[in-house]
Amino acid sequence: MSKSKPYIPIEFPPKDLTLEPFIKKIVEANRGVALFDGILRALPNPDILLAPLITNEAVLSSKIEGTQTTFEDVLKEEAGITPKNISPSLKEDLKEVLNYKKALIYGSQAIEYRDLSLSLIKELQKILLTNVRGRNRLLGEFRKTQNWIGTPGTPIENARYIPPDPIILPEHLEYWEKFLKSDDYPDKIVQLGLLHAQFEILHPFEDGNGRVGRLIIPLFLYWKSLISSPSFYLSEYLEKNRTEYYDRLLMITKDNDWSGWIDFFLTAVIQQAKINIDKAQKLLNLYNEMKDRFIQATKSQYAIPALDAFFKQPVIDTKSFLELIKAPKKSGIEVLNKLVYSNLIILRTPSKGNNPAVYEFAKILDIINA
Repeated sequence: MSKSKPYIPIEFPPKDLTLEPFIKKIVEANRGVALFDGILRALPNPDILLAPLITNEAVLSSKIEGTQTTFEDVLKEEAGITPKNISPSLKEDLKEVLNYKKALIYGSQAIEYRDLSLSLIKELQKILLTNVRGRNRLLGEFRKTQNWIGTPGTPIENARYIPPDPIILPEHLEYWEKFLKSDDYPDKIVQLGLLHAQFEILHPFEDGNGRVGRLIIPLFLYWKSLISSPSFYLSEYLEKNRTEYYDRLLMITKDNDWSGWIDFFLTAVIQQAKINIDKAQKLLNLYNEMKDRFIQATKSQYAIPALDAFFKQPVIDTKSFLELIKAPKKSGIEVLNKLVYSNLIILRTPSKGNNPAVYEFAKILDIINA
């Protein structure tokens, strides 16, 4: 492939890829996902308990693309206490991360009643880029112009990689979707690895391709019934190993090295499964421990709703807290005061004028940032 010419994809899925060398890792990856799913099935309310992991996935997947936002930055923004003097760049970063979270939640809800498809993927890209950098690009539609990958300002002749010409893109997207819907491939995790790589190789959108490609990972696993909730996120491993992630994708286009990519992807799933299991188990343990402590501290009917509220928003203002627990103002504030007095939560910012007080449940931040 000439460096300054668009890549022409070889047959997909690759027929010369043999899975025998990966049997051990395939078994280990499937076991890891199954163990994580075992925890998911044991959770009394996964939407509440895993809410912090959704936010963290949005942060890390966006970080791979260069954003500088932290988990705590997003919590501050959702609580309405982002400092007014933050840089325009950080403001844009926050918008992108919150859009990623919206797209992930939208996709998770959508596949309850419809198939994962190119149509849904276009909707996710539109949500991802609405009112953020790149909003002037084509939203919710596949590109009709040539794009390329390189450092900002790099001319196409010096690009690291030039995706396929838009003229041949529809044909290859058709092959991709056909494989997406196939139930005949020997292993679904390998199938997902192939799909993720080919999506990044095709780079079908003008912008947002990396993040959309990573959104597909938990949605595919849920859609194909490998997990009972679309909550297996891979971006933490991919972000930590970003250089190899990009290099392995590039080696497919340079040397047709699908084996190297699959080896990397299976390793990613194996290692990330251990991390996900550990964090989900710690969140479950924390929730079970705090149930009794919140009840003892508050002696209120709103104790468990309060705990649920802090799992959903570990940094939260009084107004949002009252809305989530559906309590009268006096009762809700009494609960908050008792939780602060018992050192279960922190009063982060006292109320001032029209600005409500802000509280923090620090134990969740400790688990996510560990």
